[in-house]
This record gives sequence, structure tokens and C-alpha cells, in this order.
Amino acid sequence: MPIADLFETLRAYLGSSFVNLFNKYNQVFQVYIQADNRFRMSPRDIQNLYVRNLKGEMVPLASLVEIKQIRGPEVISRYNLYPATAIFGQAAGKYSSGEAISKMEELAQKTIPEGMAYDWTSTSYQEKQVGSQAYFIYLLSIILVYMVLAALYESWTSPAAVMLAVPIALVGILASLIIRGYPTDLYTQVGLVLMIALASKNAILIVEFARQLRREGLSLAEAAIEATRRRFRPIVMTSFAFILGVSPLLVAFGAGSASQRALGTAVFGGMLSSTLLAIPFVPVFYVVFEGLFER
Repeated sequence: MPIADLFETLRAYLGSSFVNLFNKYNQVFQVYIQADNRFRMSPRDIQNLYVRNLKGEMVPLASLVEIKQIRGPEVISRYNLYPATAIFGQAAGKYSSGEAISKMEELAQKTIPEGMAYDWTSTSYQEKQVGSQAYFIYLLSIILVYMVLAALYESWTSPAAVMLAVPIALVGILASLIIRGYPTDLYTQVGLVLMIALASKNAILIVEFARQLRREGLSLAEAAIEATRRRFRPIVMTSFAFILGVSPLLVAFGAGSASQRALGTAVFGGMLSSTLLAIPFVPVFYVVFEGLFER
């Protein structure tokens, strides 16, 4: 008795089995075979089924199988070929996903018995893999902006005066996150990368005009002061227009509001700091670095 024939009989009678297709009324119909409802309502109905053996004889399944009830899981999960149980969780309150992952690993090491292990999947696995790469992204972003400015100004010192405005913007980001009690999550990191460009934008306006005025014969201090005076109003207008534009993200609600509030808080605080604190320092940075370069 081939075991495959036995399983095929069970599948056809208790489930269904596809036979063929036929055409009628210019349509194609599928043909399935299946036992009638009243002949497959109880597990005992299996004993009434027959299957053909290699000799062509019909053998009752009652003489081949024993029917008994056992209990088990409907779905057996496996991970990397090992039996596994999936655990889903979410960081509570003001804790970040990284802190939640670290806490789960600490609990697992204390409670999991010998012979068992744990592993991460999905976004948690990706966060473990690339979590430390965020610092390299920040560094590469700063280097990229610096190299572009160095090519634009044809100078190694003028871009330094621009890039020193970025740490001042980070002060505003940290302050805003602390005030609202938000962790440093993925969306905050996106805001940090965004602020590298936004903080540099304001400084570029001052440094560019200061370089032009310097070429016209003004001293370093005079060029820096005059450039700041000329560009102060455009910088403030564009910056506060952007700040007001991201303000709705601070009070967002509904689906996806958590990510919007996190990103909006980082950008809002960074732009305030970049506008109110960085502008007085950029001319100083320009005078210091250009003075060193000229000497």
C-alpha cells in the first residue's frame, strides 16, 4: 500500500482534489471531487473510506489506520530550521527601541534555560545590524558638505567656518528632545542629518557675502559684520518660514503622528538654535579661520 495513495485518498474525500477542466456554454469549468458533507462530518468517517493497493484490491482504511484525538499547535513556527516562538513587543513610554532591545537581551540571558537561544527578526534585526552605522552617516554627511563647499569656495578654511554652525544647531535639537522627553529614535536621526544641511545654509549666506566683500577691499572684521548685516533679514525670514512650516508636525495626531512629532521636534529645535545662536558665531568663525589662512 503506497503511503502516497493513502494520503491522496484522504485529501480527495475529506478536502478536495482537482480533476480536469471542461467547456460548456463557452465557459471553462473546473472539476473537483470531494465526499458529500454527511460522509465527512466525523473522524470515524475515515474508517469507511477505501484505497486501492498494488494488487488492485480495495482496502478499507479501518484496517490500515488508527484514529485518535491528540492536541497540538495549529501552526509550528520555525526560525533557521529550529522550532521557535515569536514574541512581539514595543518600547513603552519614553524609552527608545534600542533601550528596549537591550533590556530584552538582558532578560533573555537571565531567564532562557540551557539549550534555548534567542534571535532578532524584522526591523529589530536590521536595527541591530545597522544601529552603529548612524555615526558613520553623520560623519559622511559632514564630510560631503565640507568637500562641496571646499570646491565651491576653492578654500579649505571658509567651509570650516560654515561647518562649525552645525554643532550649535545640535544644541537646539538636544534641548528640544529633553524638553519634550523624546528618545533619540530613527526619525530623530533623520532630523539630525537634515539639520546638517539646514544649519550650513544659513552660514553659507554669511560666508559667501563676507568673501565677496573681502575681495572688494574690506577688512576681515568689516566684511564679516557687513555680510551679517546684509543677510540677517533674509536668513531670519527664510528660517522662521521653515520653522512655522514644520510647526504642525509638533502637534500631529492620528496615524503616523509619533514619527511626525519626533522629526518635527528635532528640526524645530535645530532651526531655532541655528537661527538665534549660530548667526552671531558664524562671522566670528569666518574672521578666525580666514585670519589664520591669510597669516
